[in-house]
Amino acid sequence: MAIDGLALLRLQSWLSPAFPTGGYAYSHGLEYAVEAGLVRDRAGLADWLDAVLRQGSGRLDACFLVATLRAADDAELLAVAELAAAMRGAAELGLETAAQGAAFLATVAAAWPHSRIDHAARLLRRAEVEPALPVAVAIAGAAHKLPERPLAAFYLQSLAANLVQAALRLLPLGQTDGQHVLASLEQTVLAAVEDALITSPEAAGSATPMVDWCAMRHETQYTRLFRS
Repeated sequence: MAIDGLALLRLQSWLSPAFPTGGYAYSHGLEYAVEAGLVRDRAGLADWLDAVLRQGSGRLDACFLVATLRAADDAELLAVAELAAAMRGAAELGLETAAQGAAFLATVAAAWPHSRIDHAARLLRRAEVEPALPVAVAIAGAAHKLPERPLAAFYLQSLAANLVQAALRLLPLGQTDGQHVLASLEQTVLAAVEDALITSPEAAGSATPMVDWCAMRHETQYTRLFRS
């Protein structure tokens, strides 16, 4: 589906570093991975993020985003939201996606109000389900009729960019190094999107135990900059 100028502007706004989703506060376990020497340089960072996108939370998030966009009724939306909230490998990863999801939905509802966003928010509150970030993004995307493939691609690129920004604070890397990493992940992002388009949320899974382990170890890390 072609994407018009207004949709592009909203994608840029919602998934830019300036949007107040709190991405700057989270490292997705990367802070401990750096301390443990698992990620030391640009190549190691690229490999780590490739795994997150292809086999970890990036893959899960893209599947949940697409499933939320395709939800035919409230029951389907709630089922996806509950699954997305539950499928996190560590407490801090759950906090990360729930906090960003709440911030995202509140900000979009305030600046780009829509009755479908309000209805979905009420539904989730009644069910006591905290929307994961991909579910929140998809609720807004569905309300404003954003096409699924570009929305999923922008979402995953934004995830990678946030983690690159975290890495630049943790590693002796420069801004150009960060852009090299993002450039190297372009095909990974596109492949993850295509995978999400054909994978049901029930069939989705992750296989990044080291990321989950690092997130768990981060919970008791003595000195840290990030919340996850």
